[in-house]
Amino acid sequence: MNTISKTFLSISLITVISCSENKKQEISSDVEYSLEIIDSLDLQMLGDPLITSVSESGESFLFYDFASTDIVLTDSDGNIQSQFNKSEDTPDSYEFMVEAPGFVDEDKIAVVGMAGIFLYDKEGNMIKKIDHPETLGGGGFMAFPGKSVETAKLNGQTYLVTRSVRTRDTYPGEQKYYDTYKHLELVDIAQESSIEIVPFEQNSRFLDGMGYYESDFWPAVETKDNKLYVSLAGEPTLYRYSLSPEGASLDTVIQLTIPGFAGIEGTPRAEFAEGTVMLNGSTSSIQNIHILGDKLIVNYYGGISAENNAELSKLYAANKMEEADELYFKLDSQVSRGVLVFDLKSMALLGNLPLPSNANLESFASGGGYLWMQKNRSDEVEEDFLRVYKVKLTEK
Repeated sequence: MNTISKTFLSISLITVISCSENKKQEISSDVEYSLEIIDSLDLQMLGDPLITSVSESGESFLFYDFASTDIVLTDSDGNIQSQFNKSEDTPDSYEFMVEAPGFVDEDKIAVVGMAGIFLYDKEGNMIKKIDHPETLGGGGFMAFPGKSVETAKLNGQTYLVTRSVRTRDTYPGEQKYYDTYKHLELVDIAQESSIEIVPFEQNSRFLDGMGYYESDFWPAVETKDNKLYVSLAGEPTLYRYSLSPEGASLDTVIQLTIPGFAGIEGTPRAEFAEGTVMLNGSTSSIQNIHILGDKLIVNYYGGISAENNAELSKLYAANKMEEADELYFKLDSQVSRGVLVFDLKSMALLGNLPLPSNANLESFASGGGYLWMQKNRSDEVEEDFLRVYKVKLTEK
């Protein structure tokens, strides 16, 4: 994993298109910000824990342990408050997880699985199960720190915003797939119902006639004040929607130019098979979106180029695993990573910042007005704890 110093990167240019006014303008800024580690918490446990969500108050933290498949809840000092497992064959089991656990208000936890959407209390007791709008034939799961079920407050009620897993009786090898696909479900908890929202918008690169892996357009999502912010992984574009219980209406498109963002390439549709989920975590991606006060934070991964990915695929296909892993880690260490900072009201770009050294550079969580970034694990010594940095956005 590479380390990045605290030097400031050059600020990207962006193009903002207001859908209501159909205007374009380029915005740049020389205001400087930095990310400052001010504190940390330690989760004392063996295994392979991943931070998935922080409560809005910043007082409670959720982790998912891949080693045990346990969901772990801690306080702000890292003390374990509860630990439970809902992956087994029980009536309150979500079965295979398709979206990581997230907080609903301060006292409930939501998990999306093959068996439905489940709400648990902090001790792991099931409060409610919401069925998916259709039976699932399969699903994929990509885990990043701080990327989980989102919530939205609409007309005083709490809704869930989850990744859509409807099949729509099609697959990525067909045009129908792209014509009918919706990225998200807006879930009415009280009514136990959902509506699908956010299609591939006009002029999206995913409508170019090629086929795409699900990971190519895996959505990064954030909500606040009846607004929904969405980016589709390999497409360097930020979409803002007006959100209501009736659905989402696009109001702003921001096209991003990100240094080191290699981009993605489509795959011939003939290579896709019905019933197969295809994922690739090494290509360019907008990983996550967070809101800190009056700032919008967009976390990106520049990705490994198509040419180098093809070379990696050949090595893995030839079962040259050691050689392939060595090349992957070399290429991954050279990938550009960082965060774009926007003014939430004007959507003006304020900065393009490197991530702190020694932090997990994939993604991070937010809550209580701070970002929360996992420390890189030691390659030399087995550690019986996971350290999570408390990070502040500071104006210089």
